[in-house]
Amino acid sequence: MKIQKHQDLIVWQKAMDTAMLVFEITKTFPVEERYSLTDQMRRASRSVAAQISEAWRRRRYRAAFVNKMNEAEGEAAEMQTHIEIARRCHYLSDSTAADLDSAYEEIISMLVNMSSHLEKWCP
Repeated sequence: MKIQKHQDLIVWQKAMDTAMLVFEITKTFPVEERYSLTDQMRRASRSVAAQISEAWRRRRYRAAFVNKMNEAEGEAAEMQTHIEIARRCHYLSDSTAADLDSAYEEIISMLVNMSSHLEKWCP
């Protein structure tokens, strides 16, 4: 399949699916976390997909593409930290935290792979 837009990228699809999962899961967080951990997790999870979208549109410029992919990778790593905090606060079960962490590990791996093989993604 030829990728014509960022929505065709599997990594973007996984980032969006995971962001929506984070949105649903954080609905169960305590009200006192609404303006802190809940917001941080929702923002970072959405940013992963947004950075991938922006990277795709900037792929004519390899340095810009790599920069945006690195930003997406950073946001995904940030999510892994938020997930661990939520687990330690007992807002997430161990299994849910492990599933989310695994999803972000897969996203990070895909982003690193794309950044390492620019010839596949950049004209």
